[in-house]
Amino acid sequence: MQKKVKVKPNSKQQKIEEQPDGSLTVYLKSPPVDGKANKELIKLLADKFDVNKSQIRIKSGLSAREKLIEIDTDI
Repeated sequence: MQKKVKVKPNSKQQKIEEQPDGSLTVYLKSPPVDGKANKELIKLLADKFDVNKSQIRIKSGLSAREKLIEIDTDI
């Protein structure tokens, strides 16, 4: 499964909002430095979709706010 994700780093609270078009807006506490925000994003998505962190990959947008995430739910 693939999801478009818009990331908002340095937020006051962690939360995931589902948008009407099916994409996600994810608010992260971590700053976008040294991959900290990406690690937090993967952990949050793993909790939300009840999968291991290793089953989530950032396909594109590694250093951008808009990312394409692939979640492997077949395992």
